Amino acid sequence: MSADQHEAAFSAVESIVSQFREARLNGASLASYPGEVPPDLPVAYRCQDMAIDRWPDELAGWKVARIAPAWAANYPEERLIGPVFRDNLRLPQAGDIPECPVFDGGFAAVEAELVIRVAADAPARKVDWSVDEASELVGDLCIGIEVASSPLATLNDLGPGAVISDFGNNWGVVVGASVRDWRSLAELSVTSYVDGAMVGQGRAAIRQGALGALAFTLAKAARRGRPLRAGAIISTGMITGVHDVRVGHRSRHVFEGYGEVGCRLVRATALSIGRRS
Repeated sequence: MSADQHEAAFSAVESIVSQFREARLNGASLASYPGEVPPDLPVAYRCQDMAIDRWPDELAGWKVARIAPAWAANYPEERLIGPVFRDNLRLPQAGDIPECPVFDGGFAAVEAELVIRVAADAPARKVDWSVDEASELVGDLCIGIEVASSPLATLNDLGPGAVISDFGNNWGVVVGASVRDWRSLAELSVTSYVDGAMVGQGRAAIRQGALGALAFTLAKAARRGRPLRAGAIISTGMITGVHDVRVGHRSRHVFEGYGEVGCRLVRATALSIGRRS
């Protein structure tokens, strides 16, 4: 890409951010990507940073996802992150089934994930993190769900640049029970259900999965001038797959030996928080 082309990509950020922002604030869908998909990580994260700064809710944490090798040439990092906002964080009591909004006509999926609650503020100037160093910042490791949703139904198909630009395709995290003996575990087995039908099974690696995702997020967030703070919630990546859902569906995710967590998907509507902006 030439310097002129790259400058043009940066100049398109304003329009991308504005159109995704308005769609999310109004609970609406988009028929197509609003412009050219960011061609690389700097442009994609410029979109995300601008959108975070303009969003009328508090940043509560981050979702993490892997970047598939097929996209590595243009997006040469192993993972990507996206913001989790306070209004979409769900902390149910045992047995409760929280309602989680998704965009009707857009993309909607649920993912079983391990969720980390950060114990203390990360040093602001530390931008390189090992897995062992990241482990020391874990307050709780919990079972949970990421609710992935975007106004654009084809967002995932367009690759990491599109996903990063629209909040990492996140629209909520459900935090379940703590895995109190996680430091003695190598992995957990998980089975996911949607409306009672089994849709996926998998095993979550604690060290290279959850802790690796935390180490990546600590470094990436610090380099962006957003070091992690005590209490931040980190949803560390899918375990059983990305399971498409629609409004009205219920999902349930069973973490063998550690309980289960579920949610019911409801239609995203216009946000009252948006009226403050």
